[in-house]
Amino acid sequence: MEEKEHIYFAAPPLPYYLESGETFHAPGDQHPSRKQLGIFDLILMESGELFIGEEERQWTLTAGQTLLLLPDRYHYSVRPSEQPAHFYWVHFQSVGEWQQTGQEQASLDYEAHQKRFLTSPYSLHLPKKWTLPYPEQAFRLMRTLNKAGGERQSSAFWTQQQTFEELLRLMDLRQTDDGISPVVTLAEKAEAYIKNNYRAGVTSKTLAEALNFHYNYITRCMKQVYGMTPAEYLTKCRLEQAKLLLLKTEWPVAEIAMQVGFENVPYFSNCFARQIGLPPSKFRKRYST
Repeated sequence: MEEKEHIYFAAPPLPYYLESGETFHAPGDQHPSRKQLGIFDLILMESGELFIGEEERQWTLTAGQTLLLLPDRYHYSVRPSEQPAHFYWVHFQSVGEWQQTGQEQASLDYEAHQKRFLTSPYSLHLPKKWTLPYPEQAFRLMRTLNKAGGERQSSAFWTQQQTFEELLRLMDLRQTDDGISPVVTLAEKAEAYIKNNYRAGVTSKTLAEALNFHYNYITRCMKQVYGMTPAEYLTKCRLEQAKLLLLKTEWPVAEIAMQVGFENVPYFSNCFARQIGLPPSKFRKRYST
């Protein structure tokens, strides 16, 4: 049975590629031991077995399996290979927040992320240990990564970053129906409903009826996934649209408030100033030409 332990990355920014390669083990060869390497190490097995540990935990990796080793842990060989083995590896790093958990959802600092990047994060879910559903696709991406290392640096950089992002997408459990949790599914449905109906009067009743779940449960799911209640997410969505209208139109502030779903103009202005840091009129004056 596959482990349900994941590594969560808040994006943007996405983790970025550093280097990659492939290793062939003869019987008796073993993985090097490392401590506090400072980078993530993703291993993808094509054939054979690899006996590897991280701190007090140990795994036997077989063909088609992956293991994500963390940057601040002790990695070591449990024992030498007993048969020929072939595996790929990728070293990467993340400047954004990440967390390991065995629970359904990590508790990332969404509020701090939003202040830094001015947007809600996408939580990238990578499995700690996994059996690839389409191993040949992953191996093809790895061969592209490694081959690009022989190109000119200006060309190799973009090829490798783009290919690595495609590998991340392939491994992101939120891209698969089997990997995504019911909590994330409901939170994303609530998010989509709010984005499609933010101009209207989205209420606890309309949201509950649309999704066929109790509002309190929807609130818990959104809080867990996005760090916001539905009401907070609705306000955020309306203010984001208001920012666009302030920059793209010459409509009066009152008209913009009405267009994005605020019935009370002073309340809109107060919300905007509190969340964005400037009143609507000063925001328009500062950022429009």
